[in-house]
Amino acid sequence: MVTVKELVAIGEALSNPIRVRVLMMLCEKEWYVYELAKELGISRQLLYLHLKKLEKAGLIESELRLEPGDPRAKKYYRAKRFRIVLDNDVIKSLREV
Repeated sequence: MVTVKELVAIGEALSNPIRVRVLMMLCEKEWYVYELAKELGISRQLLYLHLKKLEKAGLIESELRLEPGDPRAKKYYRAKRFRIVLDNDVIKSLREV
């Protein structure tokens, strides 16, 4: 995290309990969107909105896969490696851009 914009994106991503829960689950293993939505008890459309915020913040990543016998690509999500440290020194060193 080097810019104010990056800090804000992380803050927004972690400001919702559902997104924090999603991130916790993705830290454990990768999930196919349909399975993740079912486990959380929310629609895929709502889940995609949450996933988009987490991806924008650089906390998760996705991959489209074709599986044998299935003509449709499936989108899987997983947590990226990250470490968030926020203190006075980090705040002072942030750039505006």
